[in-house]
Amino acid sequence: MKSLGRGAIATTPGTTLYTVPTGYKCDVQDMLICNTASSAVTFSVYFVPSGGSASTSNAVFYTAPIAAYETVHWEGLQTLNNGDFIKAIGSASGITMNVSGTEYRDKV
Repeated sequence: MKSLGRGAIATTPGTTLYTVPTGYKCDVQDMLICNTASSAVTFSVYFVPSGGSASTSNAVFYTAPIAAYETVHWEGLQTLNNGDFIKAIGSASGITMNVSGTEYRDKV
């Protein structure tokens, strides 16, 4: 597993943390979302198909609350295709995110 993306999450329009490179697929396996602020905030995370936009139809978390100084840990397996991307939006500054997974060549 490798780091696919990490960094601070912006408010609207948000932050694109990772885009699957041309000729690859990716298995997203782990996400850590941390609130470094002294008050509760909300965040949204989207697995967006290539050419699409973040919406309720591709939300993994949607305006999910996160308490001050807390971390949300997601573990699972979601396969993203060539050009798909991960986008996150926070309600305020102070949210960071780390995404890990496995990239592999698309056999198509």
